[in-house]
Amino acid sequence: MVNVKPIRTEEDYEAALARIDEIFEAEFDSTEGRELDVLVDLVELYESKHVPMGYPDPIEAIKFRMEQAGLSQRDLVPFIGSRARVSEVLSGKRAITMPMARALHEHIGIPADVLIRNSGTGFKNPVDDIQWNRFPLKPMAKLGWIPNVSDLKERAEEFIGELIECAGGRDAAYAVFYQKNDYRRLNAKTDPYALKAWCLKVLSAANENHPEVDYKPGTVTLDFLRRLAQMSWSEEGPRLAAEFLASNGISFVTVRHLPKTYLDGAALRGSDGRPVIGLTLRYDRIDNFWFCLLHELAHVGLHIDNNEGDAFFDDLSLGGTISMLQDEMEAQADQWVKEALIPEAVWDTSEASKQPATAIAVMNLARVLNIHPAIVAGRVRHEQGNYRLLSQFVGAGEIRRQFTLL
Repeated sequence: MVNVKPIRTEEDYEAALARIDEIFEAEFDSTEGRELDVLVDLVELYESKHVPMGYPDPIEAIKFRMEQAGLSQRDLVPFIGSRARVSEVLSGKRAITMPMARALHEHIGIPADVLIRNSGTGFKNPVDDIQWNRFPLKPMAKLGWIPNVSDLKERAEEFIGELIECAGGRDAAYAVFYQKNDYRRLNAKTDPYALKAWCLKVLSAANENHPEVDYKPGTVTLDFLRRLAQMSWSEEGPRLAAEFLASNGISFVTVRHLPKTYLDGAALRGSDGRPVIGLTLRYDRIDNFWFCLLHELAHVGLHIDNNEGDAFFDDLSLGGTISMLQDEMEAQADQWVKEALIPEAVWDTSEASKQPATAIAVMNLARVLNIHPAIVAGRVRHEQGNYRLLSQFVGAGEIRRQFTLL
C-alpha cells in the first residue's frame, strides 16, 4: 500500500480527495482498496476539525450534474435501477448504495468524495458490530468450513475472518452483514448468524471456481429461463444447467443448509459483481430444484441487474402466505418462474389442470413443453394443495447425486 500520510494542511486535504477520486473504484480487498479505506477515515477526521460548513449534499450534486449535462431521470436508470428507484433516490427516500455511487462516479462524473458523504455509502467497517461467538461454529467446523479445533470459540474471529476474506473481503461482508429484510422470503425462526455463515461459504465457493467468462447484465430474461427449463427433460439436466450458467458468467454452487437457516436458495452479487446462485438442495426433488433455480435467477434478471438489491434469500416452503403475497419482488420472481416453466395460457387449457391426478395428462403436457414431468406434477400438487398426488413423478433422490454439496 502507498505510504499514506496524516492530513494536516489544506494541501494534504486536497491531495487526499484527489487520490480518493482516482482509486474510488478499487476492489475493497485490494491494495488500493485498503488505501481508500485509510484515506476516507483521514479525510473524515480532518473535516470534523477543519470543515465546519459541511459537505455538498450528494442528491443536490446529482441534480446539479443532471442539469449541467441535460440529463433526465430516465438517463439515470442504467446507474441506479428502475425509474421508480431513481425517483426514490432523488427524493431522498432511498439511500445511495455503493454500486449506485460507483456507477454515478464512473459514468456521469460526480466526484467520489461527494457521493460517499451523507448518502448511506459510508465506509464503516462491516464487522465492527459482529458477535463472533454467535456464529454456528461447531456445525461449520463439522462441515469443514472452518478448522475443527478445541479452542474454536476463542479463535472464532480468526476463522470467520478468514472465511470473509475467501468470500471477497470487505465488499462481501457489506453484502452479507448489512442486508435489510425487505426482500427475503425467510422463516421467522431463521438464525441471522447461521444465514451469514451460509452466505459467506457460498461466496467463498463461488470465488474458488468462478466462470471463465464475464457476466453481462441483462443476460437473464424470461426467454433465458425458458431455455433452462427445457434442459430439465434430460436426466442430467441439473448438471447441464450449471454448465450453461457458467458459460454465461453466472456462478452456481450447492452448499448444505445449516441448522436454523430454513433455506432453499439465494441469489447474491459476488465481490466481483457477477451473480452467484446458491442452492441447499434440502429437498432432493426434481420439481423443487427447477423451481428454486429459476426463482433465484429471476431475482438476478429482475432485481440484482437493476441495482434493486444485492441478496435475496428464499424458504420456498413458505409459499403463498399473506406476508409473502405482499412482497412485490417475490411475486415478480414467482410469476417469471411460472411463465418459464408452464405459461399460464398453456396451463389453463391443459388437461393437467382439469384432471390433476391423471398421469397421462401430466406426461402429455410435459411433452408439449419439452420439460420434465416432475415440473408438471409439482404444479399440480401445488395447485391442489395435495403433496401426496403424483409422487411417482417428482424425482425424489435424483438431484444431489449430480452435485457435490459443500
